[in-house]
Amino acid sequence: MNYCPKCQKKVKTRIDKVNESYRINGEDIEVLADVLVCCECGERLFDEELDNDTLLKAYNEYRIRHKLLFPEDIKDIRKQYGLSQRSFGKLLNWGDKTIHRYENGSLQDKAHNSLLTLLKDPNNMKTYLNENEITLSENKKDSLLKKIEGLSEKQQGSKGVAEQMMRSGPSIENGFKSFDYEKFCAMVLYYADRSKELLKVKLLKLMNYADMLSYRENSVSISGSRYFHYNYGPVPERYEMLLEFMEKDGLIRMEHFEDNGYEKIRIIALDKDPISDLSDDETLILNKVYDRFKDFGSKQIADYSHQEKGYQETKEYQVIPYSYAKDLSID
Repeated sequence: MNYCPKCQKKVKTRIDKVNESYRINGEDIEVLADVLVCCECGERLFDEELDNDTLLKAYNEYRIRHKLLFPEDIKDIRKQYGLSQRSFGKLLNWGDKTIHRYENGSLQDKAHNSLLTLLKDPNNMKTYLNENEITLSENKKDSLLKKIEGLSEKQQGSKGVAEQMMRSGPSIENGFKSFDYEKFCAMVLYYADRSKELLKVKLLKLMNYADMLSYRENSVSISGSRYFHYNYGPVPERYEMLLEFMEKDGLIRMEHFEDNGYEKIRIIALDKDPISDLSDDETLILNKVYDRFKDFGSKQIADYSHQEKGYQETKEYQVIPYSYAKDLSID
């Protein structure tokens, strides 16, 4: 029950979807908003959480149009170097509060966005450190250089190979996020850790629903995977190679067994550390999908996925674009 100023009493409410336009940096951005409405008189009621979510959607739409990093992308860049917000701000010669604002949803200007994008690559960060005057202490700088060396070596491993092979700019095919091997691994481990027995077929469907739901709610996917129409449902691009990389790196074990004449593969989590790469919002999405399908078997969730509009309107081996996320049959 919420108070309606027009009815002057507490009333039952509902949530309607309406198109709203926001003026952002001189540009009109239209988004589909959830609004709280009085069931008795139809008056729109104030709801801070819904209004904030709508503003975030508008900002994210602006980011997509202008190819700006999302707040989580900026946080990931900072965290990969093991820096606090204050230290990262010093490194970039920005104000103390700038990084905090960007990571909490404020829009960054294009010059700052270009620098952040450039510094995502450890090799570029190393060049930046050597060619610019920065205010970090020598100890901090030495520590950062060691971190960079470690990241450069890691780039030559599974992460580097996977992201190089699947390199593509943000688009509707990958949920406006370049493929992120670490997020992919974190998603696999999250579901493998939560499930008593997770078969590969079910895992791939859970990941598809999670990435699509993330795009529907936050305008960006979690892993940046492209999903293809296969006869047993949507699957991530090069999933076999990626799971083999994870097994080689000691993150999972794939246990092969036969059941009624069919070969099946059970996914077992061995190293849960990469789960920490997930943000709170991403974890909420993964958990929502898990709760929806936790009692589904592999065949049941595969059959369920066949009913999705994105699957029905694409042909075998075609990419299922994230534009179909709006039609997803999951609340």
